[in-house]
Amino acid sequence: MNRRHIIRAGICVVLMAAALSAALSSAGAQLRSPATPVYTYQVVHTYPHDPTAFTQGLIYLDGDLYESTGLNGRSSIRRVKLETGKVIQQQAVSADYFAEGLVNSGSDLLQLTWQNQVGFVYDRKSFALKRKFTYAGQGWGLTKDPSGIILSDGTAKLRILDPQTLMQTGSLSVTDQGRPVLELNELEYISGEIWANVWQTDRIARISPFTGNVGSWVDLKGLLTPAEKASADVLNGIAYDSAMNRIFVTGKLWPKLFEIKVGPPK
Repeated sequence: MNRRHIIRAGICVVLMAAALSAALSSAGAQLRSPATPVYTYQVVHTYPHDPTAFTQGLIYLDGDLYESTGLNGRSSIRRVKLETGKVIQQQAVSADYFAEGLVNSGSDLLQLTWQNQVGFVYDRKSFALKRKFTYAGQGWGLTKDPSGIILSDGTAKLRILDPQTLMQTGSLSVTDQGRPVLELNELEYISGEIWANVWQTDRIARISPFTGNVGSWVDLKGLLTPAEKASADVLNGIAYDSAMNRIFVTGKLWPKLFEIKVGPPK
């Protein structure tokens, strides 16, 4: 092969390699998943909320809110009138405990503690303590779905508990585009999805209870005014009125609680 043929062959190889690289890049772009949708919100109603309540768990039952508040020496379980924010029933938690998530189960209320590895089972009507239960690691948030009680512990993994024994029966790893979603906090089960506050953010993850995949996010930035935000802590607290299809959100030391509707994606 003479020199001219060698040069021509080399040029052909370079062009083929470039074409192959472009084809692979195009295929990769087509296969790449679109970004997870981020939805906006609309405020439907604004209600008063106790600005001293360090909200850790929030549920809506029979016309009232039930709330678990945290901090050692300030933790409680309480029943709150939605329209006024007035506390109409309250049970203090021992100062030894930093209370966390809350969920109802039958005629009971279940409440977690942060680092004590113990939870409390209360009678929902009287708030009388019925028993305690234990779990390994930290307790952050609670909700329930048809498979059982769901517990968050600040990691990207949700634990599934048997509603009777409160023993762990499974787990669910939460990911967004394949990446673990850390610091899952307060939880609520809404229309077939697990909604989760992500600690120190203004976003709520909407999670498939089957795959753990985050199908979308709700960005709640801007609920509080700058002045209100200056004396408040992070967004934390989701409650759902399934009968009226109403979603309520608030935060730690927030002066307001909001009924919201999910708006269009950004």
